[in-house]
Amino acid sequence: MPAKRPAPRLPVLPESQFNDAQRALMDAIRSGPRGASITPRGPFAVWLHAPEFGQVAQPVGGFCRYNTALPPRLSEFAILCTARLWKAQYEWFAHAPLAEKGGVKPKTIADLKAGRAPKSAPKDERAIYDFVLELYKTKRVSDRTYKRLNTIIGDKATVELVGLLGYYVMISFTLNVFQMMPPADSKLAFTEPK
Repeated sequence: MPAKRPAPRLPVLPESQFNDAQRALMDAIRSGPRGASITPRGPFAVWLHAPEFGQVAQPVGGFCRYNTALPPRLSEFAILCTARLWKAQYEWFAHAPLAEKGGVKPKTIADLKAGRAPKSAPKDERAIYDFVLELYKTKRVSDRTYKRLNTIIGDKATVELVGLLGYYVMISFTLNVFQMMPPADSKLAFTEPK
């Protein structure tokens, strides 16, 4: 029996009903690196209910996705780690194809989805995985974990990775609290908590 999909806690607003602030938010999102074809789904659908917040948050996401020192493979890998740990269905739905397109191996994606450590992943991905896991579990990282990652990606990318992780935790919280799910015709990535 397929997992039951919770109903969104906020309505997905039709663009024909946007007020000026909501229209301005969608215009800002579409004029950025995500492109003009982006639709008001996922976190954007939530932020339309608080467009002033969305105006502040969405450029941070644009930077995290497109402008950090991390190559797309590593940033998308880190996003998938976050989506998996927080069981953010929509985040996984949106980013698993981007991760594969960015160069994350299908086996690594399958391991993450199943909740397994990606043991066959490249050294840099494994260092990010261990960093992410330790940070989310202990709310800190040890000197050993920090040095291992920092030696591979450098100071700038380490700072930006921490920012990316914080941003995508916020996205996970937004998606989970407001029960924003992938389209009904897509499978859920994770078993939902009871």
